[in-house]
Amino acid sequence: MATFNLSIVDWLILAIYFGFILGLGYYLKRFTKSQEDYFLAGRKNSAWVAGIAFLSANLGALELLGMTGNTYKYGMYVAHFYWIGAIPAMLFLGLYMMPFYYSSKIHSVPGYLKLRFDEKTRVLNGVAFGIMTLLVSGINLYAMALVLRTFLGWDWNVSMWVSAATVAFYVTLSGLMSAIFTEIIQFFLIWFGLFLVTILGLVEIGGVNQVLSNIPASFGTLWSTSADASQNGMAITWAGIVLGLGFVLSFGYWTTDFLVVQRAFSAKNLRAARLTPIIASFPKMAVPVIVVLTGLIALILAKTPGSGFALLQDGGHVNYDSTLPLLIMRYYPHGLVGLGVSALLAGFMAGQAGNISAFNTVWTYDVYRAIINRNASDANLMWVGRISTVIGVVLSVVTAYWAKGFPSIMDYMQAIFSWVNAPLFATMLLGMFVVWITPAGAFWGLLAGMGTSIAMFLGVKFQWIDPARITLSNTASDMAVNFWRAWWAWLVCFLVTILISLFTKKKPKEELVGLVKGLTPETARDGIPFMKRPEFYAILSVVVLVALNIYFW
Repeated sequence: MATFNLSIVDWLILAIYFGFILGLGYYLKRFTKSQEDYFLAGRKNSAWVAGIAFLSANLGALELLGMTGNTYKYGMYVAHFYWIGAIPAMLFLGLYMMPFYYSSKIHSVPGYLKLRFDEKTRVLNGVAFGIMTLLVSGINLYAMALVLRTFLGWDWNVSMWVSAATVAFYVTLSGLMSAIFTEIIQFFLIWFGLFLVTILGLVEIGGVNQVLSNIPASFGTLWSTSADASQNGMAITWAGIVLGLGFVLSFGYWTTDFLVVQRAFSAKNLRAARLTPIIASFPKMAVPVIVVLTGLIALILAKTPGSGFALLQDGGHVNYDSTLPLLIMRYYPHGLVGLGVSALLAGFMAGQAGNISAFNTVWTYDVYRAIINRNASDANLMWVGRISTVIGVVLSVVTAYWAKGFPSIMDYMQAIFSWVNAPLFATMLLGMFVVWITPAGAFWGLLAGMGTSIAMFLGVKFQWIDPARITLSNTASDMAVNFWRAWWAWLVCFLVTILISLFTKKKPKEELVGLVKGLTPETARDGIPFMKRPEFYAILSVVVLVALNIYFW
């Protein structure tokens, strides 16, 4: 396999980056004195700090390698993941769900399920989330290893363990506090280090108009070809996009996945917590400038005779995730390669740190303290948090090898989200907005939804089920199946929860104050001008979202 020979300057940049990140983790350890500091960063962050960390935790391997590779595979439809597949859910979280989360002083999303329903629902979600997080965590390790192997030629095993050890070191020392600080640094490093790839690619191709005119027609629009699945690169209709991605997968991820919600929990007050996802929505809409445009540039180069550009092959299959690293090798001269590699590694470490800090919190509070040691002290919880961080990283290495076997990490990710997040969103939605939903209804509905999604996944994988039956169309890409499977899992959970709640015991209303709409005091707004309220910034975000969708229709 060909590698890029790094110069002394490149190595120096990489050494400075790793040294700084590890040093920061060690320095912040002195400020981590309580469980509140370790698991919630002391709840001292401003909306802007929490907002950048909120997005940076999401800006990992999935966003960089996965989305760039999927643009190569599916075309501009990948932008739906950033726009309709993110922004409405982020705004909903800030405006409507954050008051329930933040005001209840919980440490995790499963903690809300304990208060709203019961212990068994909390543990079910805690265990499912822990497994999902380790599977997703493996993606970031695999992506980091892919970069080290592509640029340095290191062995896969060495690359995996070096990546794992780095993340384990600084998250173990100071928990969420070091994760958030490094995520902020990594956010800016990602933009400075990778934006140049897009610029140089546009210069070679001849500009945005040339890019759009040189790709297949089915790859260059967002909505105009969505009425017929056979007319677009993702082979999906608008119904699958709206119901599967825009509603279930998007809301399931952004409003219930503790990986990102945890960053909003670290905000200094409720207003800052509500603003956190709303502020993050603006840079989120800009990320396709890096990943979608870059993926389209790679597609054009690969189809241009004599360009010398081709994706890597693994076991006879195209490795779509190699798109971005190969473009960095193509465009960056010595000296800049170190910056580009550092930016890639920053993204993966941000995602990995986010997963591990979320995993150690859920394991410590929603499994260890809930089942094993209900009277655990602060010191004991911090010790368990650090131990679970190391164990989580080791288990992530195992799942990284599984992720390596998928042609695209994005297909792998969406499959995982449809197992856990999709049905959980139905549970959370009913729990927060319908008073009479019962603990028994929530538990069995969540279990039924998760079981439905996993059964559909296995049925398609082993060819027991025709994918077209799931997507309700004649064509069915892997991504289309993911979208529709998420919708069916959500619907099953939603209906089963309601049905069982009609015949089972309800919790007293006095136990639901602060947890359910109608029993929770409205957010105080006295003295706050409208232009400083979360609602104002949410309106601005919606205006930008609508404009982008119309322009690229």
